[in-house]
Amino acid sequence: MAPQSSENVWMHIGAGAFHRAHQAWFIHRLREEGGEGADWSIALGNVRDDATALLSALQAQGGKYTLETVSPGGERAYERITSIRKVLPWDPELNALREQGADPATKVISFTVTEAGYYLSASRDVNLAHPDVQADVQATGTASRTIYGALRGILWERMQRGGGPVTLLSCDNVRDNGRCFRGAFLAFLGARGPGSSGEGGAEGLVSWVQENTSCPNSMVDRITPRPTADVAERVAAVTKWKDQAPVLSEAFAQWVIQDAFASARPPLSSVGVVFAPSVEPWEEAKIRVLNASHSCLAWAGSLVGVKYIHQCAGIAPIVKVACEYVTDDVIPCLEPSPVELRAYRDTTFQRFENPYIRDSVQRVASDSLSKVPGFITPTLLDCRRRSVTPLATARICALCFLFFEAWHRGSLPFPYVDSALDAGAMHARFAGDDALGAFARDKSLFGLCAEDPAFEETLRAAVTWARPWLAEVKAATSAP
Repeated sequence: MAPQSSENVWMHIGAGAFHRAHQAWFIHRLREEGGEGADWSIALGNVRDDATALLSALQAQGGKYTLETVSPGGERAYERITSIRKVLPWDPELNALREQGADPATKVISFTVTEAGYYLSASRDVNLAHPDVQADVQATGTASRTIYGALRGILWERMQRGGGPVTLLSCDNVRDNGRCFRGAFLAFLGARGPGSSGEGGAEGLVSWVQENTSCPNSMVDRITPRPTADVAERVAAVTKWKDQAPVLSEAFAQWVIQDAFASARPPLSSVGVVFAPSVEPWEEAKIRVLNASHSCLAWAGSLVGVKYIHQCAGIAPIVKVACEYVTDDVIPCLEPSPVELRAYRDTTFQRFENPYIRDSVQRVASDSLSKVPGFITPTLLDCRRRSVTPLATARICALCFLFFEAWHRGSLPFPYVDSALDAGAMHARFAGDDALGAFARDKSLFGLCAEDPAFEETLRAAVTWARPWLAEVKAATSAP
């Protein structure tokens, strides 16, 4: 086994804005404090080649960039983030990721790949039949399309070099994300069959992963839109630095992590991170209150012609639908809770109102096929167990149905992006005689509720309500 390193590297896979506004910011604050956390740094890379320009810009800046935060009241702050000490260049074989991941100095490998990047079915198992997943299962080289294929290569290399235990930390909005990822990853590894061998093969790696890794659950929260050109302009005006990779986020930030690390962990509690035996209360509040309501605003906003989330949050009828969902259906399902759910609800909608974030409806509406089962269906199922008709939740589902109907007709005001979307199958559904019935009976969206005629009846009533409601809201919104 390789000797343990005194250096502590946090390797992150996923070079998007959220990581740089959230995890990198917390670790930056830890380094700035000095003390025992000052020796932690980030090595940043990506599985796909869609962040090559960003990685090049960060490399040219020595990993440094500016984080602009803005409060609902418009107070802006600028901070130069210096926690990314190594930028891992992308190549088709992911050599830099494999090399860094195998290094004993790497104690944590975290990742943000979006909800859709886990390829989960309604039963929260990995969809091994998905073309991307199947391509990685069958791959003989080290090129990868998915986080599963990338980590197989990284951990194979680490196992061969004796790199020691490592924590695998999902930082995406997936319920029970650590446990869910671990089960999916082990299933992916096992799909190569007991007779496979060689680089990336299953033989020996499954046992090594079981014995040398942990996958804590985590809850992450900070609204972070895709950066636009005006961010760089403001950063240059205020800081006098022409930053090629600035990030904008809201001022609010929260991070709760299950205290179950396989190796060293940074003392992030000193900068506000909560380590807890279970993250479930915070996770459920965040996913069901914030994420589901966010999607509700995005679907409704798309259908009435609104471009930004803060504009949706200024339309009282839309906010009323989202608030009734939280108040009538979510809170009774989650109580009792250590989270003050009504206060959290109110804070969440105040955050949505922030006009300075300019978070697009398009961004929030993306990957809806993964968001329905992840964010909304658990409340449907809880209501079913409580023998309560989920009227408010069904209205959100109705907005989702009408959103896809608009996509089918080509009337969405933006291109829709969803890595789980089979466009041909979805168009065929909406071209059929009973698109709504097929939608209601889709187990990948609604799980056990898809088998319940009462749910279908409730959803049909909600769609009947939603059509004229949307017309009224759109007319009022577009009126001079």
